[in-house]
This record gives sequence, structure tokens and C-alpha cells, in this order.
Amino acid sequence: MPTLSGDVLGEYQRFSLYNSPYTAHDSGCAIDLYPEPDETIAHSPVAGTVFDTQRVRAPETASAAAHDHLLLLDTGASIARLLHVDPTVEPGDSVAVGDPIGTFVWTGFFDPWVDNHIHLGFRPSDADPYRASGSLSIEVDVPLRALAWDGTGRVVERGETYVVLDQPEHPDPGACFVGVATDVANGSSASSGVLDGGCPHYPGGGWLAVDGAAQAGTTENVALAGTPIGRADGRDVQWDSIEITANGTPITGLSFFLARDSFGVKLICPNVRFDVGEHITVTVQRD
Repeated sequence: MPTLSGDVLGEYQRFSLYNSPYTAHDSGCAIDLYPEPDETIAHSPVAGTVFDTQRVRAPETASAAAHDHLLLLDTGASIARLLHVDPTVEPGDSVAVGDPIGTFVWTGFFDPWVDNHIHLGFRPSDADPYRASGSLSIEVDVPLRALAWDGTGRVVERGETYVVLDQPEHPDPGACFVGVATDVANGSSASSGVLDGGCPHYPGGGWLAVDGAAQAGTTENVALAGTPIGRADGRDVQWDSIEITANGTPITGLSFFLARDSFGVKLICPNVRFDVGEHITVTVQRD
């Protein structure tokens, strides 16, 4: 199983295994790696030899590039698949971790609230490297810390389709990756973890165990601030039929991820305006 170390992940501002609508991320078989906000040059998260690069058509949107790029790297143990980078490397080139490999592109594969990032997945060496389905599950070998959140906060950042709250706050910026805490029922006990994924606007998400906790078994309850929001099968989560509201108004959902330097819950709300400084109370309503 491919594993990304803390040294690799520490070069990125945040990461997510599940926060995507695409099947490539099912069961955490791909990871999105987000650089610092102003970074335009993409650096490789893996070492290997460039196997191929291809220009691929992206979904058509008014404000995004019509084409994306697929970069394949032979790591020796597997084929790494990278997307959302216009490559400056060519087949046959050797690449080390951290080497520049191209520039970020924002394409029709991105929802409006998604920032530039590298999409990374791994295929077995004997499998068709151009397909995403059947990719390998990815593990992250980095300390994670779960932050309790009571559903409240003030808006500190506002975009056209989202806002970011000041809570829960990163307790030790730069020292570890943090995420929103969840309790996952596991028989008569509960495991601690962090949530990952777009809830409930993407079909499912995931949770990552912290503090040596075991992953859940099949069909275990996943909770947010004590309210059940989904069912876990291992680390994969299927969201329940729920509605997220902010100050009583329905919003698209919550974006869960793991962050290194700063943190705060991200509300996806393209049809609702919240202003910087506004106090927000988020609630979960079950159908």
C-alpha cells in the first residue's frame, strides 16, 4: 500500500483523501495535495522516471481551463498518476521528491470552491496506468490531531462560493496536521478520528484514526459534535440523509480536510452570503 511520509506531506499546506466527487478518490485511493496559496510551481511528491504525459479534456465551465494534464511516473513499485499540473518534464526524465514538474492548472474538474492542488494516485505496475479505477489505497504516515468543534465560529475569509471560520483553531501551527474531530462507534467503544470529505454535497467521505485508534468495522456510526452524520466501513464513510444549515439557512455543505499551519471549518455556500466578522452557528438536520 503506498504511504506518504510526514516529510512529503509537510511540504503542503493541507491534504485530503476524500474531498472530491470523483470515483478516483473512493476508499482513499487518491490524495489531493494543496500548496501555499500563492504557489504556482508544482513540485513532485514522489520520485521516479516520467513514463508519459498526456493532455486530457476537462469538463467545460465558463471560468476554467478546457484541458488538464496527466503525468505518469514509474516509481519502481507502482505507477504514480498526477493531475492538475501542466508538466515541464518529459518521458524518460528522472524526478526526485521536491523537484519542480510544472505549473498548476485550474480546470473544469474543479468545483468553484476548490483551490489549486496536485491530485496523486497510484496504480499497480502491471495495471493500465491511464485508468483511475482500481488504484491503490493511500496511507498517510504523519501525526494527526482531532479538534473538537461546537458548530460555531466567526467568518475570517469569504470567497464567492464559500466562507472560512476561525474555529476550531489550530493549537500549534506547523507542528502537526489537524482536522475536525469525530467519534466513531466501534461495538461498545468509540474511536477518535478526523473527518475528511465534502459533507453531504459529495456522495461520501472518510475518517482517519488518531492516537493509535483502530479503524472502525462495518456500518459504524460517525458523528459530528455528537450528531450522527454517516456510517463508516473501515475508514470510508457514507453520509446519512442530512441537511447543513448556517444561522438557520441551508447551505451546500462542509468541507473537511487536514491542515498544517492554520485551520477553520470551511462552509460551502454559493447561494448564501455571509460577511467577514459575522458569527455563524452550524447545525445538522436529519431527514
